[in-house]
Amino acid sequence: MNIKEFVGKTKEEAINKALEELGVEEENLLYKIEEVKGKLFKAATVKVKAVTINDVSEYLKSYLNELLTNMNIEANYEVNVREGRISIKMFSSQNSILIGKNGQTLKALTNILKQVVYKDMEVYPYIILDVEDYKEKQEKRLERLAKNIAREVRTTGVEVAMDNMNSYERRIVHNVLAKYEDLSTNSEGEEPNRHIVVKLK
Repeated sequence: MNIKEFVGKTKEEAINKALEELGVEEENLLYKIEEVKGKLFKAATVKVKAVTINDVSEYLKSYLNELLTNMNIEANYEVNVREGRISIKMFSSQNSILIGKNGQTLKALTNILKQVVYKDMEVYPYIILDVEDYKEKQEKRLERLAKNIAREVRTTGVEVAMDNMNSYERRIVHNVLAKYEDLSTNSEGEEPNRHIVVKLK
């Protein structure tokens, strides 16, 4: 990754220098801000460590390729960068291995990619890693489940505690149920046993 450092008197000045030199909008910049304390008679400055999202996506594609080669898996990739998000879709003849039971391998690969960037940048990128349309199908399944639970709670008046889900899955459920003005959704419990409770307002 082509990580660069920029210094300014303020956070805005340092970020603007990064945006100008790297030629991107702020949403396509991954950066870490660090305040540098001034020495005697010298004012404090702000240091920004920055890299473009496009550069991060290319780095991740290369890293993922090496990782899968070590797993003896051949795959093709479709990479999209939009609004600060990196979407990587994998296509392979060994999809079931890449997905794993209940998507566990896919989650682990996503976490590895986030950690690789965090090690150098101390900031987590927004990554969506998918195998063909597995995540899309999972999202539709979660949306259907959320709507069924909404119907059940409205009919019975009894609150429902859903199964444990990761933050990505919980966000999907929250977004679906936000359209129901008479229902409330709360996340309860501690990770990894965090779940959503749906009830009437």
